[in-house]
Amino acid sequence: MNVIRFSDLCAQGKAQGRRVFIRADLNVPQDDDGRITEDTRIRASVPCIQMALDAGAAVMVTSHLGRPTEGAFKPEDSLAPVATRLGELLGREVRLVADWTDGVQVAPGEVVLLENCRLNKGEKKNDEALARKMAALTDIYVNDAFGTAHRAEATTYGIAQFAPVACAGPLLAAEIDAISKALAAPKRPLVAIVAGSKVSTKLTILKSLSANVDQLIVGGGIANTFMLAAGLPIGKSLAEADLVDEAKAVIEAMRARGAAVPIPVDVVTAKSFSADAPATVKPATEVAEDDLILDIGPQTAEQLAAQLREAGTIVWNGPVGVFEFDAFAKGTEAIARAIAASSAFSIAGGGDTLAAIAKYGIEKDVGYISTGGGAFLEVLEGKKLPAFEILEKRAVG
Repeated sequence: MNVIRFSDLCAQGKAQGRRVFIRADLNVPQDDDGRITEDTRIRASVPCIQMALDAGAAVMVTSHLGRPTEGAFKPEDSLAPVATRLGELLGREVRLVADWTDGVQVAPGEVVLLENCRLNKGEKKNDEALARKMAALTDIYVNDAFGTAHRAEATTYGIAQFAPVACAGPLLAAEIDAISKALAAPKRPLVAIVAGSKVSTKLTILKSLSANVDQLIVGGGIANTFMLAAGLPIGKSLAEADLVDEAKAVIEAMRARGAAVPIPVDVVTAKSFSADAPATVKPATEVAEDDLILDIGPQTAEQLAAQLREAGTIVWNGPVGVFEFDAFAKGTEAIARAIAASSAFSIAGGGDTLAAIAKYGIEKDVGYISTGGGAFLEVLEGKKLPAFEILEKRAVG
């Protein structure tokens, strides 16, 4: 993917003395008192900011936080706690600037945080007048927020249209590289794991991947719908009976290419959905009418693990069972450990997937962990992300 990279501009001395506007993703969770409870996104944004400071730029950073009402400031919408944490990580004061669209005072070697960009009227609708005002603030626009790359907003798209230079920050560039490696030119076999509660939310992804991958592993409630499509009993398990034909179409599309959708041969069931419900392993053909399927069985887990160990590229989105309950976590753990042990290039994304990676401590064994939930899913669907699209346009002039 052809985009201008901020790291190259810095290396060439082109950021020296320039006004640099960084769109970061600092949308972090907070408790009721406004204290940040998890700061991964802030820490992930530091390298880009530090790169700009080291290059001698005058640095402006902004982000959204939560879902504020445009034009109606409330204290809980403020990036003030983020400014404090960012200052701690950078080892310098980070001044918070409100009402910044008409002008920002910032000197080379200084960094300021511009208040929650979604408070600006016209941000979400990518208002051209707002985008032009923002673009006038800067010499170099840097998008380093993959988590919002699927949205065409004033700070993710419009400003990139009108800024003198528009480029990708290190986080965004890493996402572009990982996605290209996994989907554009993958080492074969390419295995995709798509799991979750509903086929309907992942149907376009399943269809898109079925045209490209060598094996499509389905898990969770999605697998139950595919089991129905294969004529297997699923008891009272979560499934979408009205999408059985769609599931059959995906199976047929894979079969026509000599590829496969592995259907579970054994499952772990319970009579109720709870952490302390007794777990029973049984063949997939013997699920009772009052059973809930909450995980894949050990035989299925080993078959899938063997496929993953032989893969060239792995794309992982979603746990294959109710991994939050230890009795129904073994399938997801087996998948996670197999990915960790595989020599394949692996890319993983989605909130539950990241939680599973953290639970099993395999962060260092996954090739690339994507920071964007919705953006990652849209890439898997084969969609062109607006933020990528505009940066590509700007790169070719």
